Amino acid sequence: MSGSIDGTAIDKVLRDAVDSGAVPHVAAIAANRDGVIYQGAAGPRAAGESDPVTMDSLFRIMSMTKMPCTAVALQQVEQGKLDLDAPVADYCPEFAEIGVLTGFDGDTPVLRPPARPATVRNLVTHTSGLGYWFWSENLVKWEAVTGIPNVVAGSAASFKAPMLADPGSAFIYGINIDWLGKVVEAVTGVGLDVAIKEGITGPLGMDQTTFLMNDEQRPNSTPVHVKGEDGTWMAIGEVLNQAPDYWAGGHGLYGPPSDYIKFEQALLRGGEYGGTRILRQDTVDAAFTNQIGDLDFPAECPSCDPASTCDFNAGPGFKWGYGLLLNSADLPGMRRAGSGAWAGLCNTHFWVDPTSGVCASIYSNFLPFVTPEAMTMYNDFERALYASL
Repeated sequence: MSGSIDGTAIDKVLRDAVDSGAVPHVAAIAANRDGVIYQGAAGPRAAGESDPVTMDSLFRIMSMTKMPCTAVALQQVEQGKLDLDAPVADYCPEFAEIGVLTGFDGDTPVLRPPARPATVRNLVTHTSGLGYWFWSENLVKWEAVTGIPNVVAGSAASFKAPMLADPGSAFIYGINIDWLGKVVEAVTGVGLDVAIKEGITGPLGMDQTTFLMNDEQRPNSTPVHVKGEDGTWMAIGEVLNQAPDYWAGGHGLYGPPSDYIKFEQALLRGGEYGGTRILRQDTVDAAFTNQIGDLDFPAECPSCDPASTCDFNAGPGFKWGYGLLLNSADLPGMRRAGSGAWAGLCNTHFWVDPTSGVCASIYSNFLPFVTPEAMTMYNDFERALYASL
């Protein structure tokens, strides 16, 4: 490790979180521009087993998939093959059929054409109008009355999901990056799995990161956990379709903390890691710059599916770049203004802080997302890390 810090306080945060039952297990890793400065883990890979979780255990990183997918799209922009301001339908003609859901007539969805075509930039910045069911009562009802599943099911039918607002009119977190993956496939002529392997994971040496685990990887992966009625953690196995209709740019990757930290370091280093450049410096700078103008990331996201997520309250002052949640102000004792971050539904989180010169991520695999106990652990981890720098 390069320039390791004293991780005693961080180790205690992780251990206490497992011992208290806040999380079933946890792995955390941090790096500066020169290398890894902390790694630690606590708890078993699966509840009730003795096999410990490690830096090399594979986790469902869910929406942490979005930034690598965004990065491979930005590579196509750099190469002049993709125009962010072109309509999505130029690359995916079927997108032209997506309407805006305005309500219901009984159990019949009421749709209208969008006021303007959604662009690829709208996908990248979650301003296309597309949403996720877990933060939208209308999408929960739409799925119920149409019988069309959400994207986690891995069915191509989930791309029929409607917009909730006109493109460009609101920031709505949703299935945009699954559509962006389709755009990447249209531009590159290869599957998203190949595009990400050739553009991101291969060059960075993220050799264990994959859309589908093989027989060697599966025993080293974490199952998804939920709390039983008695309050103890139990493993429920797999939640993602192992024979999906499409490669999900929004949530499909599995990988170990030891891999993703390389991608974080590449972002921290302006697009280069280990002598390999995946993005230009100006592209990375744009990713860490507000790309939604006067729109805001919602301060409060009430849960519409308590089994999937708790309420998510980011608070005011957050913007969105390219694939990254950006804090406009310093968080006292934590990340500095202009840091880029995101998370995954099964409770994995990462952030990259260019001002402090540090990046970090913390992993568990359980539902629902952002329980209060887990949020306390994440914040305690971040504070302990910054205190040790």
